[in-house]
Amino acid sequence: MSGVIEAVISLLLVAGGIFVFIGSLGMAHLRDFYMRLHGPTKATTLGIGCMLIASMMYFWSVEGKPDIQEMLITLFLFITAPVSAHLLAKSGLHLRLKHADKTQGKPVELRPEEVGDKPVPHPDKGHG
Repeated sequence: MSGVIEAVISLLLVAGGIFVFIGSLGMAHLRDFYMRLHGPTKATTLGIGCMLIASMMYFWSVEGKPDIQEMLITLFLFITAPVSAHLLAKSGLHLRLKHADKTQGKPVELRPEEVGDKPVPHPDKGHG
């Protein structure tokens, strides 16, 4: 394996580790649900993507043939993480989860028919 390939793989692994660490800190230390969504959906996704690409490059250089599974996992992760974060944020808005002062405001995403006193009955109140 050439020194340049080793350097690129090492750089991707270190960058991936840093991104995962920052994303995990964000998820653990941010104040409310909406802020905590940013940690796993942005930084951690990029970190795991870097690690998977480094893995793909390593096995490609060792075995001599490309292994596309890591690239497919990375692509799937980059496609599904923003979609799931959007759905989680929309659910939080629908359930009227409490906001920190920094994230207060009237969300423009909600249509008038989605806004009510209590949009979803609570499961332990005997509904359903």
